[in-house]
Amino acid sequence: MKLLLLAVSLFIFTCCVDKKQRQTGEKSLSSSQIQSPKFQSILDSADVKGAILIYDLKKDSYYSNDFEWSRAGKLPASTYKIPNSIIALETGVVENDSTLFKWNGQERALKVWEQDLIFRDAFHFSCVPCYQDVARKIGVKRMNAYLSKLSFGDMKVDSTNIDSFWLEGESKISQFQQVDFLRRFYEQQLPIAERTYEIMNRMMVIDENNEYTLRGKTGWSIRNDHNNGWFVGYLKKENNTYFFAANVEPKGAFSRATFVPARKQVVFKALRQMKIIK
Repeated sequence: MKLLLLAVSLFIFTCCVDKKQRQTGEKSLSSSQIQSPKFQSILDSADVKGAILIYDLKKDSYYSNDFEWSRAGKLPASTYKIPNSIIALETGVVENDSTLFKWNGQERALKVWEQDLIFRDAFHFSCVPCYQDVARKIGVKRMNAYLSKLSFGDMKVDSTNIDSFWLEGESKISQFQQVDFLRRFYEQQLPIAERTYEIMNRMMVIDENNEYTLRGKTGWSIRNDHNNGWFVGYLKKENNTYFFAANVEPKGAFSRATFVPARKQVVFKALRQMKIIK
């Protein structure tokens, strides 16, 4: 009887831990969380506020200047192009990274979008109209079904917002959840085909050299004139992998010229500060 009660107690405890991990995105309750004041200095010098979160896979340790900010949910913006691409490939809405998206000739927000684009380039150029078309073809039912499988934050998807839920509305994801999703992708723990992993691994490469390979995606949402920026991804070296999620907002008056590059710059400076890259 005692053994039965112990087994039941352990099961309940494990379920509670698993639920907490799914909700927060934090890998385990035993993971180290190390405050990094130098990350704050990096953000200050870029004239932005927010948080940089880096997870060292080998050490099972998180580093951040602001863990509270890192747990707060934000609109995913174009970081959603990662799961959106996965779902498109899994459902057959998009065949592969060379699938062609024909431009309809209409004016678009960015000139770089005003051309025919293959899927890989649509991802790198963050072509919103391309991915809105993809989302509509996936549809509400399939989108929600896959989001449940992938556990990507807390997306609110219905027939009224199928092509905009990641840009506006009540959808949200935290930096911890971004890192958790990327870690599960990297460790091939997502319930998707091997072929999808292969295509996504090609598409997500941002920088590759003899020292490391970096994969990721930027994001930028504007809500009631409120700008919020992302840079999420992971850097693989020979002996370790580091996951990152930066979420930033302008400190003062918004300047596109400084804010847009700052999303990436603060991450690279943090990686250099930690001596992960040179």
